[in-house]
Amino acid sequence: MRRAISGLVAFGLLWGAILHAFTFADDVLAPLDLRQVKVGGELGRRIDVTVQNNVLVLDADGDFLPPFKKKSKKDGYVGLGKLLDATVKFAAYTGDPQVVALKNHLIDETIRAQEADGYIGIFAPQHRISGMWDVHEIGYVIWGLLTDYRYFERQESLEAARRAADYVVKHWSKIPADWSQQTSVAAHVAVTGIERTMLELYRVTGDESYLDFVVNQRALPEWDLGIVIGRRPGIEGHIYAYMTRCLAQLELYRIRPEPRLLQQTDRALDYMRHQNGCVITGGTGQCEIWTGDQDGRGELGETCATAYQLRVYDSLLRMRADAFYGDLMERTIHNALFAAQSPDGRQLRYFAPVEGPRVYWKGDTYCCPCNYRRIVAELPTMVFYRAGEGLAVNLYAPAEAKLRVADDVPIVVRQETEYPNTGLVRLHVDPERPVKFPVRLRIPVWADGANVKVNEQAVDRPVVTGEFFEIERTWKKGDQVALNLPVNWRLVRGRQRQAGRVAVMRGPLVFCLNPTLHAKLADMDGADLGYITLDPSSFEEPAPSDVVHPGGIACRVKAWKPGFSLANQGDLELTLTEFPDPDCRATYFRLRDDSVAVDDELFAAPK
Repeated sequence: MRRAISGLVAFGLLWGAILHAFTFADDVLAPLDLRQVKVGGELGRRIDVTVQNNVLVLDADGDFLPPFKKKSKKDGYVGLGKLLDATVKFAAYTGDPQVVALKNHLIDETIRAQEADGYIGIFAPQHRISGMWDVHEIGYVIWGLLTDYRYFERQESLEAARRAADYVVKHWSKIPADWSQQTSVAAHVAVTGIERTMLELYRVTGDESYLDFVVNQRALPEWDLGIVIGRRPGIEGHIYAYMTRCLAQLELYRIRPEPRLLQQTDRALDYMRHQNGCVITGGTGQCEIWTGDQDGRGELGETCATAYQLRVYDSLLRMRADAFYGDLMERTIHNALFAAQSPDGRQLRYFAPVEGPRVYWKGDTYCCPCNYRRIVAELPTMVFYRAGEGLAVNLYAPAEAKLRVADDVPIVVRQETEYPNTGLVRLHVDPERPVKFPVRLRIPVWADGANVKVNEQAVDRPVVTGEFFEIERTWKKGDQVALNLPVNWRLVRGRQRQAGRVAVMRGPLVFCLNPTLHAKLADMDGADLGYITLDPSSFEEPAPSDVVHPGGIACRVKAWKPGFSLANQGDLELTLTEFPDPDCRATYFRLRDDSVAVDDELFAAPK
């Protein structure tokens, strides 16, 4: 990590001048540029293995680029634009010459494949725009080109993006009025992402035609869809498409602050939080659509939906500075998101169920693998935020950032921690000269008894869970903040289909049962494993485990096998591993007496 961090010196604070391209003036919190942050720990490891073992080894020239050169399809989807976006961000974050070279190659070949009229896609002329997923594909290609322009200031990328966008606007009338009936896919699902892309073009260029397209042609302000449960014709309850359009409304709100633009997002958050729309890992939905029954098997927690949930949480955190959104982010990242990837980084999933077997996606193309790469590339921007003249710490991980605070003073901020294995976080604050500014620390809602020290002196104020704890003082070189978050085992009550059972958590981590680690259980199905009864009095201190990642932890607990035993001592000794363990099969278990269980602090219904 040290070598990577030293690369920040070359960039220094040069990129602070272009932060306007990434932030909104009215936001309470503002993310840092990717190039200002370096991350270690499991977050950093996931970034590294995604780059080295996934992006750099996939066959872009064999799988992604050929359809854009041939342009012979009448339907289908590749995901090149998403790959462009992820690769550009990884190139900016790492500065790795190999990643930069791949980025340049992808951008060059994409621009080379653009036709004279601006079209960049995979469809034959007679199927363009009106063919299923063509606009979806084009929109993300434009987004990837804009990302290259923002980070590498390549004018050709911006020009290609504008020409492609102009093509979409000009030919939009090719989409028939009854398109949804013809295709059984609602229009907003089929063109997922196009509104946000056009809004970004407007923000980058100031060209009102792109804003007009979003407001009038796509009628984004009028979009007001309830939570549609079940995979019906139109798949309007498609969570990925739903959250993508929520995110576009949030970004339009920052341009035109109309309260109605917040209604869809707040409705979705209420459903996820209070109406069983989210499972314990932060994942949502079955078969890509809204569900509230808490069924834990099969096609649960689509990766695309997980990625866009995180973007919406990040957007709301920046807008409202409510620590709850940070809690949602870390729960979802450490569990639902990381469960979508093999521990070595090479394989990716479409779904991450909490019960039963998990399946890897067979290839590198399509939406979920590409959206996984994109959101992992964005993780560095979710660690630290600007907060007025100071900064806020949202995600806890070994990390370092360079930024400017009050009076334009350069500072280096470094987190030293083994979180979430332990709850101790040391924050080193090194300003170039003494300067007064606030530092805000997110206190997770589960962290009862948290305490804060500055230079080993206790801060004599209550530390309230579920809020940001602010320390404003004159900081000088060598100052340290010690945040201690109690991370204890807790048994979290299941809901709906999981009622009467509990899941095991510690801090933000969910633990599950991998039967292959237990000879007596190896042949049992996830549903059968759910009949095991845990002994709450037998939990031990966390045990080291490298099953999911180096330096990971496991939970050791005694239990009773399925049946009606009244024995005082359990007849099983279980090792529960972190939820991203690819061989996990069960997350919920029985208790003899559930009075020791607690409600889920993030997703329980209001009392």
